[in-house]
Amino acid sequence: MRLWWERSDLGYSSEGRLQLGGKDLATLAEAGTTPAFLYSLPRATANLQAVHAALDSAGITRHRIFYAMKANRFMPLLTAFAQSGLCGIDVCSPEEMLHALACGFSESDISYTGTSISEADLDIISRHPGILINCDSQSTIRRLARRGVFTKIGLRINPAIGTGYGDSQLLSYSGDKSTKFGIYIEQFDETLALAASLGLDIVRIHFHTGCGYLERQLPVWERVLEACCSFMDRIPRLEAINIGGGLGVRHKESDGTLDLSQWADVIRRRLGKYNCEIQVEPGDRIIKDAGVLVLRVNTVEHKKDTLFAGVDGGFNHACEPVYYGMPCEPVPAVLAGPKDEVFAQDALVPTTIAGNINEALDVWCKGFPLPVIREGELLVLLNAGGYAAAMSSNHCMRGRHYERLLL
Repeated sequence: MRLWWERSDLGYSSEGRLQLGGKDLATLAEAGTTPAFLYSLPRATANLQAVHAALDSAGITRHRIFYAMKANRFMPLLTAFAQSGLCGIDVCSPEEMLHALACGFSESDISYTGTSISEADLDIISRHPGILINCDSQSTIRRLARRGVFTKIGLRINPAIGTGYGDSQLLSYSGDKSTKFGIYIEQFDETLALAASLGLDIVRIHFHTGCGYLERQLPVWERVLEACCSFMDRIPRLEAINIGGGLGVRHKESDGTLDLSQWADVIRRRLGKYNCEIQVEPGDRIIKDAGVLVLRVNTVEHKKDTLFAGVDGGFNHACEPVYYGMPCEPVPAVLAGPKDEVFAQDALVPTTIAGNINEALDVWCKGFPLPVIREGELLVLLNAGGYAAAMSSNHCMRGRHYERLLL
């Protein structure tokens, strides 16, 4: 049998041991410590290449990828990306910008799109005039212009429509309700006039309207692109359109997928009329399914009628399952028998996986059908490569974790 999440580089060996990129995950975790984040560079690289290939096949030959650092900032990973030449990098704070430079990216490789930017932020940004900066407010434009460093800038816009994983409003950056992100159409002409009066040339439009969208959300995403055309049509010297990120991955068996060729066709249909570079900022699509989180089971017992399996890592290590409903499906690192027997429907037991943080929210999954779990065994949480370690905290002073890049 083949489990829904298994693929050529992720699955069980003939001995029933889970492997990522040919590496035995239990062995790697035992050699270090748990919680352990393990990332496959070959998978992440293949994901980057797949986005390039989809855009090329759609005839969008003038394109550029800026990997979204906020998804995962592990230095060995970013250094490998910088050396590969496959992508630039998207940053949203001065600290991320400096980290990108330390990992080997040049200023011209960096796309900076921040929000609520302070004077201290602008002081640091202005020391790096080679970056591509996108402003999301009139306040930022005024204060940036006073420094006299940049002559060309991008504008982050808000088309008042967005979409994300599972159509969740929590994952939409734009919609009926006003958000803090970008310039709305009501203030757009005023913003263009302000930039012109300050000697700033608007050469790029940027938008990012949601996270984790799949094929089901593509019709809405196409409406997003259509709405953004009203902004772009008013820019006389448009050099680039940055469509942001948000490309999702499959989190559970019932999820759909995201066919990159269909995604690229939408871009071609809606933006092909503009003679400029298309820029995209994927994070999850590149790294999420290239990473796993390995945890050790320390407690297995019933509480009333619920079987709990307690593990040595909590929601402070990966908050998306709790906050955004984007699950990291748990699977055993080592099987106790043949896969088809272990994962047979009548052999699975509804199990609630709970973390070690003293908060009611700290539950990885509730009543999930799993093979029998025993104390001391290792569990692997899938799709933990993005927005996990990068968003982790030291809540209850349990933030310690191990990270390793698999080559």
